[in-house]
Amino acid sequence: MKKTALSGLLLLALPLLLGAQKTLTMADAILKGRTALAPAGLRQLQWIPGTNQFMHVANNKVVRVNAADLATDTLDLLAGINTGLEKLSAETLKGMPALSWTDDKNIWFQAKNDFFTYNLDGSLSRKNWFPEGAAHLDIHEKTHKTAYTRDKGLWIAIGGKELGVAQSEQDGIVYGESVHRQEFGINKGTFWSPSGRYLAFYRMDETMVTQYPIYILDSMPAQARNVRYPYAGAVSHHVTLGVYDTQTGQKWYIKTGEPAEQYLTNIAWTPDDKYVLIAVVNREQNHAWLNQYDAASGAFVKTLFEEKNDKWVEPENPPVFVPGSNTDFVWQSERNGYNHLYLYNLNGKMLRQISSGNAPVTRFIGFSKDGKRCYFQMADESGMNRHCLSAEVYPNVGQTWINGTEPGTHSVLVSTTGEWALDVFSNAETPRNVFVYPLKKTTERKVVFSAQNPVADYAMGQTKFLTIPSPGGPALNARMILPVNFDPARKYPALVYLYNGPHVQLVTNTWLGAAELWMHRMAQQGYVVFTVDGRGSANRGLEFENAIHRRLGDAEVEDQLAGVRYLKSQSFVDSTRMGVFGWSYGGFMATSLMSRPEAAGTFACAVAGGPVIDWRMYEIMYTERYMDTPKENPEGYEKNSLFNHIDNLKGRLLMIHGSSDDVVLWQHSLRYIRECVKKGKQIDYFVYPEHEHNVMGRDRVHLFEKIDRFFEDNLLNMPIKRP
Repeated sequence: MKKTALSGLLLLALPLLLGAQKTLTMADAILKGRTALAPAGLRQLQWIPGTNQFMHVANNKVVRVNAADLATDTLDLLAGINTGLEKLSAETLKGMPALSWTDDKNIWFQAKNDFFTYNLDGSLSRKNWFPEGAAHLDIHEKTHKTAYTRDKGLWIAIGGKELGVAQSEQDGIVYGESVHRQEFGINKGTFWSPSGRYLAFYRMDETMVTQYPIYILDSMPAQARNVRYPYAGAVSHHVTLGVYDTQTGQKWYIKTGEPAEQYLTNIAWTPDDKYVLIAVVNREQNHAWLNQYDAASGAFVKTLFEEKNDKWVEPENPPVFVPGSNTDFVWQSERNGYNHLYLYNLNGKMLRQISSGNAPVTRFIGFSKDGKRCYFQMADESGMNRHCLSAEVYPNVGQTWINGTEPGTHSVLVSTTGEWALDVFSNAETPRNVFVYPLKKTTERKVVFSAQNPVADYAMGQTKFLTIPSPGGPALNARMILPVNFDPARKYPALVYLYNGPHVQLVTNTWLGAAELWMHRMAQQGYVVFTVDGRGSANRGLEFENAIHRRLGDAEVEDQLAGVRYLKSQSFVDSTRMGVFGWSYGGFMATSLMSRPEAAGTFACAVAGGPVIDWRMYEIMYTERYMDTPKENPEGYEKNSLFNHIDNLKGRLLMIHGSSDDVVLWQHSLRYIRECVKKGKQIDYFVYPEHEHNVMGRDRVHLFEKIDRFFEDNLLNMPIKRP
């Protein structure tokens, strides 16, 4: 694989336009950062099945483009759809709905509680509908059968007829919803078989799990809504997988056996509907079994293979079967240190490793129509860039790039014919380009779309990518945004924004270096804004991530302090005016940097949002993967409990929490305040009533204005200490 690592320092100059330049307001940065001030794109960009044409939506019309010569025609499908809706006495649409093509002549779409098909000849049909209050919709795209939850039960709609699958027997028993706290890549609770005849579904029994009160403030007096929250080391919920037959109305359960406290992850059906595959993970999360079960009886058939690791195993992607085969599938695994693709069959035999290299596969894109090739996105060895590759599924002939050579982030859509690809590309200086090219001649690409710089009218500081040595060995990726009208002879306050936890990467070679616009707003105010992805963060390989095992906070603090040393070495950084801000895991890190003995006194102030204070108070699935249980690792839990470092707290700390947070419970920061009071330590505190883990909507502007004012008072307006 060609290496495109960023070495040394890369300057990303966003040139200022002549004349007056706008200044970002915090409302601009927060409310428009992903809309009006985000790079434009092609809406609903997709290939039309069976053709070498792709489409996108503009001005509520479908623009159909021929890949070979970019010849276009425009289809006013909305007018025809609305004509059909009027004939059915259904409400017409004001804008183009999200379209899915079944072939080159037919589309389907959802409009409120209805599913319709539309033929380009102008005919429209209602295929299915579901009642008000339905949630967790799961649509079988070929039959339009729809599974959903409602009234504490699981239901299926077929042609508007409602079938009851299962009803909760008591509080704490849940059907058809995501389980295991949405870890292991789980994001839903129902799984259609390929034919659409069967529905597999999760049943979660949480009756044994501790309850936590979420307060509803508008009632008099305030009422509590209890949520089930399994603390690390405590009793966990029990999950089983059911199967429902839409033809007979019968249901049964897969015999996954004991112990009850295990994780049923990465559900997959074989293409012939005969078997269900489940990646079963033990509670210790150091052993996984990919098991095969008979779908018709639920009986265990065999274990296809096992994976073990002395730190953790974390399957996050279900098996994907090769087109045309009922036996061969692609499995993703980090077994060799990086996430790669492996070809297996139902005999449990590994046929070959498909992808390779000292970098992880970040997305499996899919197969060619005949199943002979597959496509995937992969990081480079620096972790900064993303390229898309192709590999033969069966003969071991290696992997080849299928996108341009530019460093940056490439995301490819391959036509169903396997002849053409669309490449959606961005890097720190390129808002968004869309290219099209034949897969056999990827150098013959054409520009389909090129976005304008959405912040061209705003004064933007220069962004730098750089690498910093880690005390643990690997080079760390970092990003620094300099103030507007930067003067190297001046001394500037520095603001460090961090997360530094698993599954998150903040610094990538995408538009603006993946920095959010509020960071540029702070740079306009006169801060040097700095971020480093330390050990524990994503897309640098298993060893880089699992350096945090059993001692959360240790390696991360070391690496953040390495970033601080870099900042202090810059003549333009005022080391007496440094602040740090993070949310969730980043809130844990910000508080750690203000109070752990090796870091206390480094920063003048910090903002910690939704912070984990003591991992004994966080949920089982996440915490035990990285920390084991409190009983197994008492020293680790004790060292990283921030209650034990309050005496070291120096500087100003603003802690923020949503009162309805069911991810990092409000209890964390409330107990921290109580202990600060006991020890005579002053901190600042703010609560967002009835907000969950993230403060969203217009209140998010209020949040960032508060953060802005806090740093203004404690960094920007602090007197500069002269040597």
